[in-house]
Amino acid sequence: MQPTLYTERLILRPLTLDHADAIQQIFPHWEVVRYLNDEVPWPYPADGARSFLENVALPGMARGEEWCWSIFLKDSPDTLVGNISLFDTEDDNRGFWLGQPWHGQGLMTEACAVVTDYWFNVLERPVLRAPKAAPNQGSRRISERGGMRLVKTVEGHFVEGTFPREIWEITREEWLNFQKSTPTL
Repeated sequence: MQPTLYTERLILRPLTLDHADAIQQIFPHWEVVRYLNDEVPWPYPADGARSFLENVALPGMARGEEWCWSIFLKDSPDTLVGNISLFDTEDDNRGFWLGQPWHGQGLMTEACAVVTDYWFNVLERPVLRAPKAAPNQGSRRISERGGMRLVKTVEGHFVEGTFPREIWEITREEWLNFQKSTPTL
């Protein structure tokens, strides 16, 4: 059973089908999807969130291969603002998106810290790798703030087009040392 996680400003609730309508409202916006993997259909279909939950995310969670949370604000606990997931996939262990109204507030940095801690201290994985489109400077800053380092670049296909796909990494040992040196996590 996947737990609810908490940060200073956020509640991360395990993803459920009940979240489909809220996701459908805030997800299909260009600034949210442009740097996501090109498996995301664009234009986004009217049933895109429900279809993704039913056919991808929830089955992956049931198999124990994915851990997915919807992100809510503590000061508005019914407001879904994004999603964050962990994956048991080579070179792709963490992914996220945040609704455009909440960009630039440090919320995803908070969410990444708590799920990275879950990856290393609950799931006991040795390394976490997070891919991103090279032009996605916001995502790059989140990885840098989280103690990650760029380990390789390959070609990637994203909703907006083909760009270098950067793979960022942090090991369990690096994460534990980073936490000791960063008391706000």
